[in-house]
Amino acid sequence: MQRREVLKAGVGLGVFGTLIASGLVQPRLAHAARQMENAFQAKSLEEALKAVGASGAAASNDIVLTAPDIAENGAVVPIELESKLPNTEMIALFVEKNPNALSAVFHFTPEALPRVKTRVKMGQSSDVVAVVKAGGKYYMTKKEVKVTLGGCGG
Repeated sequence: MQRREVLKAGVGLGVFGTLIASGLVQPRLAHAARQMENAFQAKSLEEALKAVGASGAAASNDIVLTAPDIAENGAVVPIELESKLPNTEMIALFVEKNPNALSAVFHFTPEALPRVKTRVKMGQSSDVVAVVKAGGKYYMTKKEVKVTLGGCGG
């Protein structure tokens, strides 16, 4: 390990420990962060869905996934997600054939409008999957996006 890496890790752990001690970060939030880290490192869609807790999610027409049919540049693919499900708590975005399937996770308070816009990298043509957690249950929808140039795959 390089000296800088050790210093960075020590500073990061010190700050995190201070946040826990002050009550700003609670142990259950730390556990949730670890769970999301596992989800972001998952290599397949099935592994990522399982890590998020959404394996077996039901298909839903109340999730609006807007993405281009053909992405001319896989390095920047615009995606818009909206949940019309009541009590939406989370929206997660997956790109099935990317090296890491989970691309983004958004958490919502009850007062928030569950709608987001983002851009993702896509290495190749793939299904884009949106998963919504609403009322403690998971729902999903998907759309195929064809990539014609570039992306995260090289």
